Amino acid sequence: QPQLVESGGGLVQPGGSLRLSCAAHGFALDFYAIGWFRQAPGKEREEISCITSSSNPNYAGSVKGRFTISRDNAKNTVYLQMNSLKPEDTAVYYCAAGWVGECINDYGTWGQGTQVTVSS
Repeated sequence: QPQLVESGGGLVQPGGSLRLSCAAHGFALDFYAIGWFRQAPGKEREEISCITSSSNPNYAGSVKGRFTISRDNAKNTVYLQMNSLKPEDTAVYYCAAGWVGECINDYGTWGQGTQVTVSS
């Protein structure tokens, strides 16, 4: 059973940093695009970043310049480094694996989510 498990969320002050991890179990991430999403209370889920199988990153405008996505296929893990965090970044963050290696907004396997709270 393929699974994705997110970790690294928590409470951080504005301006702080967190690194989220998305670890794959039961399958190899190598050939798939991986996306990061977030959903804040009362808001729709937002795709914030995606990385292709060849490690080309994409970012939503809301996080570009502050967040960095990367992958370590040897560890079967994708990371999301989040810097200069703002209160509006507060949300549950999810990762998902695409069906193919390109970022085409079509995902099959989802993680359970990790909470990120940015507050003083």
